[in-house]
Parts: sequence; structure tokens; C-alpha cells
Amino acid sequence: MKKWISCLLSTMLLFSVSLGANAAENIIRLATTTSTYNSGLLDKLLPVFEQEYGAKVHVIAVGTGKALRMGRDGDVDLVMTHAPAAEKSFIDQGYGIEAKSVMYNDFVVVGPVNDPAKIKGGMDVEHALRSIAASKSQFISRGDDSGTHKKELALWKASGTAPTFDGYKQIGQGMGKVLQVSDELQGYTMTDRGTWLAYQARLNLELMIAGDKRLFNPYQVMLVNPARYKGLNTDGARALAQWLVSAQGQQMVNDFRINGEVLFHGSAQQIVTAQ
Repeated sequence: MKKWISCLLSTMLLFSVSLGANAAENIIRLATTTSTYNSGLLDKLLPVFEQEYGAKVHVIAVGTGKALRMGRDGDVDLVMTHAPAAEKSFIDQGYGIEAKSVMYNDFVVVGPVNDPAKIKGGMDVEHALRSIAASKSQFISRGDDSGTHKKELALWKASGTAPTFDGYKQIGQGMGKVLQVSDELQGYTMTDRGTWLAYQARLNLELMIAGDKRLFNPYQVMLVNPARYKGLNTDGARALAQWLVSAQGQQMVNDFRINGEVLFHGSAQQIVTAQ
């Protein structure tokens, strides 16, 4: 009898260890942008994927630059970012594989109600930046090597204006925090539309510039190259990437709204190019 109980306990222990190993194998590490995370989109998408695939997705929300560095270091299984030129370099250098376009929205410029730079309603983002600098208004920059920060710096350069005026502040924070600081200081900032819509109701800021084609903001997902690192959950990462661009995933992206406003548009059939 004791021998039978001992065998039973051993079997249960082995079964438990097996379950633990399987659970560990089903952990998928996703590095993505704070703008994606702050919008609330992942809170809607990932539980559905996890339920269907028996997986657990660990989300690390950071700027695009840091997300790609985590991929280069093999610290995550896949990345979802929004900086096409940096992503192209990531792939060309052999760190990323199987890039897929997931969705897009756009960047917007928001600012204080009194609009000291007089830019509200315009559609020329470069003119708006020149006006902000000329009026010596407050402009709060992420300053964190994120996709938004990269885009902002590229637009300053294109405008022919260096962001060196007294009101320009880089705070090294994510998009939600930047919007809060902009509200506190009554300054301008550039944000992705998704985070703006998620935070708009709690801020005393207004939409200033939108609709300029130079503010296009595409997101894509890439697997970290398993040929470079051991221990990656490549099968899980591939399953998540494929689900994001599936008919179900894309429909959920398109259906995601805040106060009736569409935040993202699925783009699985589109090609992302470096801008």
C-alpha cells in the first residue's frame, strides 16, 4: 500500500513538473510601445489570444528604441513598434525576422486652450513647429528614443528649426506621462492619436494639428531571430504575430474604440515603408 501511494505521489509530482514546464513554454514576452499599452488596446486583444492559445503574454511597455534593444539582446520573443527606419535596421542586421504590418493611426499635436503659438486647426505640422519655437511656447518632448520621439525629431529637422528654444523640455517619459506634464505646464506636445483619445477626457488640452500625411504612424510586429539566441519562445511569438494579423485580430483592432472614437486601423494587407 505504501509503495502504491509512493508511486502515485511520484506520478503526481512528475505531472506537476510537466505542467509547470508547459506553462513556462507558453509564456510569450512582448516588448511594445507605451503608446500601444496606454491606449488600452492590448487589454482587449491579449486575453482573447491567451484564452484561445493557452498562452500568457508578458508585456514590457517601453519606447521603441528600448524595445528594439531588448530584441537585440534576446530579452524578449517579439517586438511591436512604430519606427519603420529603425525596424528596417533591426531586420537588416539580422535581429528580427518575419515582420508583419499590424495597424496604423497617426500622430497629432495637442496644446493649451489659449494656443499661444496660434496653430489650432492647421494641417501643416512643420509650420506648427516653427510657430511654437518662434512664440517660445512650452513644448514637452518624450526625449526617450521612442518611435514618437524619433518622429518628432525628424519633423523638427524637416521644419528647419532646431528644438533649442527655452520652452523645449525633454522629460524621458512615456506618452501618458508626457501628456500629463504638458497639461500641468500648459504646453504643446506630439502624441499618437490612440493615447490622446485614451487620455483626452482628463486633460485640459485641445487637438491642434491633425491630418498632415507626414504624421502617419504605422505599427508592425517582428519575431526576434531564434538563430541568434537560445531559449526564445519562437513558436509562441509566431502564433501571437499571426493572430494579430488574422481576420479575428484585425477585426478587434478595427473595433476598438474609446467614446466612439476609432484608435487604430488594421493594416495586415499593407506594406510598411521607412519614412
